[in-house]
Amino acid sequence: MDNLLKYILSLTNFSDESWGLLRSALTKSMFKKNEFLLKEGQVCNSLFYIDKGYCKSYYEIDGVVKNTGFFFENEIATNINSFGSGQKSEFSIVACESLTAILFDKGKLLQAAKQANEIETLGRTCIRLFASKQEEFSTLFKLYSAQEILQRVSLSQLASFLGVARETLSRIRKRRILM
Repeated sequence: MDNLLKYILSLTNFSDESWGLLRSALTKSMFKKNEFLLKEGQVCNSLFYIDKGYCKSYYEIDGVVKNTGFFFENEIATNINSFGSGQKSEFSIVACESLTAILFDKGKLLQAAKQANEIETLGRTCIRLFASKQEEFSTLFKLYSAQEILQRVSLSQLASFLGVARETLSRIRKRRILM
């Protein structure tokens, strides 16, 4: 929970009292590679702070996986629409390697926010950052070097995210290495 507290303090002023209230809404969970944090069709009732590892969001159309995002350490993963509206998720979130996450329980989080303005402010800040992150996915390579991405994200997942066949990406990559 230390990393989460450091993350929160990097975003906003946060008192010990607010931290004590917030802790009641938090649960540390471990996920194995390929284990779901959220399945398509479920209602998302959690925010997932990624403490260690990474996960991806994706949906499937006619058996073809379309990756829509990657979430690494010190980031929040969720389905913001499902979390906010209570509607079923249209996509899944799955661990891509062993993952440690701290889950923010929606009900308990809302209760804590009623008791402390700092928690409400934190929530608004996290939502704003999550929305910004969604926009940044279009510029993923500005956030991480190609080498950093290729070291962590599989070629198949990256190809799906870019909207190209894995074989095409392999040919492009091979051609670039030969240059």
